[in-house]
Amino acid sequence: MIDLHEGWQLAEAPLGADARALTALPAEAWLPAVVPGTAHGALLAAGRIPDPFYGMNEAAVRWVAERRWAWRLAFEVGELSDHEDLAFEGLDTYCTVWLNGERLLESDNMFVPRRVDVRRCLQPGRNELLLCFEPPLASAREVEAVHGKRQLWNGDSARLHARKAQYHFGWDWGPELIVSGPWRAVRRHSWSARVDDLHCRSEVDVAAGRATLHVTARAIGGTGLRCAFELLDADGHSVASQLVPADAARATLNISEAQLWWPRGLGGQPLYTLVARLMDGERIVAQDSRRTGLRTLRLVQAPIEGEAGSSFHFEVNGQAFFAGGANWIPDDNLLERITPARYRERVAQAADANMNMLRVWGGGIYEHEAFYEACDELGLLVWQDFMFACGLYPANEDYLASVRAEAEAAVTRLRHHACLALWCGNNEDYMLAESVGLAGPGVPADRFEARAIYEGLLPAVCEALDPDTTYWPGSPFTPGDGARSSDATVGDRHSWEVWHQQMLPYQRYGDVQARFVSEFGMQSHPSLALLESVLPEAERFPGSRTLQWHNKAGSAAGPDGHRRLAVYLADNVRVGPTLAAHVYATQFVQAEAMRVAYQDFRRRWQRPGARAVGGALVWQLNDCWPVTSWALIDASGSAKPAWHAVRRALAPLAVAVRLEDGQVRLAVTNGRAEACELTLQLRVFTMDGRQLVSERILQAVPASTSVETTQAVPRTDEPVVAELCALDADGLELARDCAWTEPFRFYSLAGARLVIEAEGQALRLSCDRPVKGLWLQQAGLDLEDNFIDLVPGSERRIVSRIALPSELEALALELPSRRVSLRGKGG
Repeated sequence: MIDLHEGWQLAEAPLGADARALTALPAEAWLPAVVPGTAHGALLAAGRIPDPFYGMNEAAVRWVAERRWAWRLAFEVGELSDHEDLAFEGLDTYCTVWLNGERLLESDNMFVPRRVDVRRCLQPGRNELLLCFEPPLASAREVEAVHGKRQLWNGDSARLHARKAQYHFGWDWGPELIVSGPWRAVRRHSWSARVDDLHCRSEVDVAAGRATLHVTARAIGGTGLRCAFELLDADGHSVASQLVPADAARATLNISEAQLWWPRGLGGQPLYTLVARLMDGERIVAQDSRRTGLRTLRLVQAPIEGEAGSSFHFEVNGQAFFAGGANWIPDDNLLERITPARYRERVAQAADANMNMLRVWGGGIYEHEAFYEACDELGLLVWQDFMFACGLYPANEDYLASVRAEAEAAVTRLRHHACLALWCGNNEDYMLAESVGLAGPGVPADRFEARAIYEGLLPAVCEALDPDTTYWPGSPFTPGDGARSSDATVGDRHSWEVWHQQMLPYQRYGDVQARFVSEFGMQSHPSLALLESVLPEAERFPGSRTLQWHNKAGSAAGPDGHRRLAVYLADNVRVGPTLAAHVYATQFVQAEAMRVAYQDFRRRWQRPGARAVGGALVWQLNDCWPVTSWALIDASGSAKPAWHAVRRALAPLAVAVRLEDGQVRLAVTNGRAEACELTLQLRVFTMDGRQLVSERILQAVPASTSVETTQAVPRTDEPVVAELCALDADGLELARDCAWTEPFRFYSLAGARLVIEAEGQALRLSCDRPVKGLWLQQAGLDLEDNFIDLVPGSERRIVSRIALPSELEALALELPSRRVSLRGKGG
């Protein structure tokens, strides 16, 4: 298998030009290019277009998507093998391929890999491979002209007819960059025999610690071959093997001491490697392998004690757990820039935030192997959407055939991953159908024709190719004839009453809980440094035209993200006039919203039989460009304050405190498989630092359970802050949370004396008055905790993962930003 990635060239292709005409283009028409790649990427590298992410350049590069683009590669071939294939892992999207002037294929689905036998037209010596990509939007509109316009949210309606990443057409968090090109690997494969469709299904007896693998493979080519299956454990030791005839390559492998794979926080992630070798005597003529984990996983939908509906939660190896995590979008618009290291970094950030699940959203792509491998290794389960989002998709014969090929390719490629938890038919398509009267109570099922995809084609493919993984028709989805997808008592739900819809205060997230909240969120700006890198200097102020351009949120009335942000700011905090002040304020509100949301959802994960909320996946983890969005991590990879709020709320042991009239409500969530005995320390302070309450409460918390209690406190007319800490038997702090009299805009937190000192590779923090939302920042700063609240009388110690800088910037609510020297005290 030989990568054909270097030496490519790109040229604009005249309308209607065929292979002969493209080959005849003059040398000066061609630019250097690389594969995987896009026309936008090649033009950017050659200096022919400006950075699409800077300023409003998005509009200045739209012409690129309106042109045809030719790619060519000259490559040398020596002696030919028995079989010669060209393998195209992804062609985006409307593409014709020629080899030495002979047409090989035409493709119109970027998610379908293609393998072509080229033995007849490949020649020893020089060969020329030529690809021509048609303008994606114009091509999609030609199909739309035949099959008709359909309703959608986000982007151009023609996208519904294009089997292409839907976010390329523009979304409410991303630019319109309709890229094209060979977006995944192009390879030459010379072979005499090969292993195809290696697959394993496992049966795991958790109690006995045993597992059985049923493995199959298809051998192509060769005669009289045998297939040697071997299973290696996480240390590379052989634990089972079997030799069978290659023309009936199936075997059963038994593991007597099975090492179980667990989601993050519940156990380890040992991975086995299954190897299949085609043997000609003692000679290996072909080989393939898969890494997998041994575990049981099921979706539980069971009655909930004292409540309507049924649960929606996951159980792994017999252990029920709360699925806390985030939605994942493609990490860039130019997909070739997302390296395996970048995938690993981003997935590791999710893991470091105590997440155990990521949902691959249906408007993006079936991600690179590096993403799923990182999830396997770090213990993050994957809720995998098929690539349909926010639209009424067609179901004509040609479209269904393309979707079937796409689904079969995706399921076959991904089914072995230990992280794969669920296949999901689409994102919000049932919601959209309901909004236009094509689904819902009293509406005949056949009014919504895409049901043929979500309730027919896709579940059939999954049943045939991956019957061990649950299939779910959509997100959100409520099972039952005529059911509404907004039902909070059954299935999964997108709780957008906060931010969208009624724009409820974020303090009311508890009112919009559901059995599984698969989307919710609050916007904020990215980091100030990232904004300044893409905003012209004259536009670096709140409300600027370019700043608004980098907020794609909108409605039928037009862009409105800036207006919604303004409402949430006005309701909660006082904001200074600078861009820096606005960045902090929006990130403050987002962090507070996420703290409330995750705490209110997770506290409903109660005893067995009362799992009222089984999971919460925030919209969204990451960004694809520098933008004001709902992401916890911006496009530079910088974690926002909300990331820290989520990390604390999803910790294996977490606490939450709420102020109520004459009392405080205390919640403790234990996500571990063992019960614990805690001491809860409650303290209440006034804003000038006087302590009103100091109580200690013994609390037993069963395994995998959330418990609540209340504690009476004196009534007062002045604002207060309540701090709750969970302590172990030795007095070591395990978790902390603070609740404040709100809204913050009604009172001042100015005047606190904040002391920050360096102690080796740690910071020591103290104050004489309560401090809210302390955010410490500096290039390269990597603290274990940040965006914290402080109260008098207890020093906080925060460890840095790397050496501390000589100074940093400290921001907090109502306290002016200032530089703090770490050579001594700062205050």
